[in-house]
Amino acid sequence: MTERWVIHLPVTAPDLLRARILARTAARVLARLSARVEPGGVTVSAEDQQGVRHWVFCDRPLPGGARCALPTDHLSPCTHRLRR
Repeated sequence: MTERWVIHLPVTAPDLLRARILARTAARVLARLSARVEPGGVTVSAEDQQGVRHWVFCDRPLPGGARCALPTDHLSPCTHRLRR
């Protein structure tokens, strides 16, 4: 048995776009507080279809071992840092 536990925190949003925005924001804030947060694994789902998950981050592998930190449907080149 593993000693890793996953936290499932149901939070509601009125639509998929706002659910993804809220999930990205929460993941980024939590990642600043703990290195154990894995933002690339964040998904959202409809309340009555929780088996159908929608990715929040692109998370494609980048050279050097980093992962893309942009939203899943971004049109710009992948990057490990957010553009400001």
